[in-house]
Amino acid sequence: MKNFFTTIKNIFSIEELRTRIINTIGYLLIFRLGSYIVLPGIDPVILKSITGDPTGIFGLLNTFLGGAFQRASIFALGIMPYISASIVVQLLTVAVPYFQKLQKEGESGRKRINQITRVLTIAITFMQAFSYLSVTIPAEAITISPFLFKASSIIILVTGTMFAMWLGERITDRGIGNGISMLIMIGIISRLPSQLVAEGLSKGMPGALMFILELVTLFFVVMAVVMFTQAIRRIPVQYAKQVVGNKVYGGQRQYIPLKVNSAGVMPIIFAQALMFIPPLIAGLWADNDISIYIGTVFNDTTSWQYTLVFGILILVFTFFYTAITVNPNQIADDMKRNGGFIPGVKPGKQTSEFIDNILTRITFPGSVFLAIVAIMPTFAVLAGVTPGFSQFYGGTSLLIMVGVILDTLAQIESYLLMRHYEGMMKSGRIKGRSQNVAVA
Repeated sequence: MKNFFTTIKNIFSIEELRTRIINTIGYLLIFRLGSYIVLPGIDPVILKSITGDPTGIFGLLNTFLGGAFQRASIFALGIMPYISASIVVQLLTVAVPYFQKLQKEGESGRKRINQITRVLTIAITFMQAFSYLSVTIPAEAITISPFLFKASSIIILVTGTMFAMWLGERITDRGIGNGISMLIMIGIISRLPSQLVAEGLSKGMPGALMFILELVTLFFVVMAVVMFTQAIRRIPVQYAKQVVGNKVYGGQRQYIPLKVNSAGVMPIIFAQALMFIPPLIAGLWADNDISIYIGTVFNDTTSWQYTLVFGILILVFTFFYTAITVNPNQIADDMKRNGGFIPGVKPGKQTSEFIDNILTRITFPGSVFLAIVAIMPTFAVLAGVTPGFSQFYGGTSLLIMVGVILDTLAQIESYLLMRHYEGMMKSGRIKGRSQNVAVA
């Protein structure tokens, strides 16, 4: 405990780090405050009494946005349109030569890609705002002219999303951590206290032991996800010695860190998007027995059919997303260009095949574990956990929280180590990270 308070003291003794942390807290407070400002022309009391708690994809969005989606606030769409635009642009950099060229142009290309992403964000926000107002806002809750309400609300929602994107960029530049990820994480964490209290009240005194058991299980689940997120496979790389004048350069042994979960949360997001298609299609033929069966099964996230299909999709998308984000050929070419080689493996094609084989071997167990994490909320619900609290037992919410917190802690630790303070861990660094990493 003494070391903990000493670390906190060291953190706030660094002026730059202290300023960044205060800036981050300030920007996050602005974002949370905006999530409680309801769109003009809506009666929030009537809206809450009619709509209730959203389910399905709307419930997932409401979790990411910290309840702003349900409250119909000016940040009701939050940063999610920007995430959608970023995913589209990222896929285009793999399939379209123009975007591939921009990606290789360095800083100028990155700025151009960011501009395209912002423009695409505005277009996506317009479409999502229109759908959101048409589907989720009942006419009984609107207190002004429907046309005026829809026109003004679309403009406000687009502005709110762009302002949230600006807050995220300010956190990245002047705060600590990745701003966009921080906005999503704060929305998820903001619902944890209320869901925790609701879970405890639902159990009552007779179920106190079961509630404690749920908390202990949650602790071990979080620890397992932390280990999974940090797990890497190190491939040793030897660099040839070069003699320049009277000095010898190179000859160092470094390594390439291949993450067990290179795809992150993207396979779960893709799989969840596809899982909403069957019930939508089945709704077009509601009189058919087969369509009724499909709609019933895929609207129930606890059914074994839903769980099985969801798990298989995550396995497929994990391999797919890893294949488009990690390029063994490029890694091998960069190593060869820098005079590096893997001991016992010839440079070039054999190195690429060697890296690809290792990547395939570690991706399979990684995809299986990712699928297990994704369906953990389903098992939690079946075990008696309330649906709201079960979201913290796995899925996208838990992976995002763990990933963002670990990255933020890594940045804080780098500031401590640069100022010659003891790191946040006894080892002086966050486990799983090292300074001796080969740049590929």
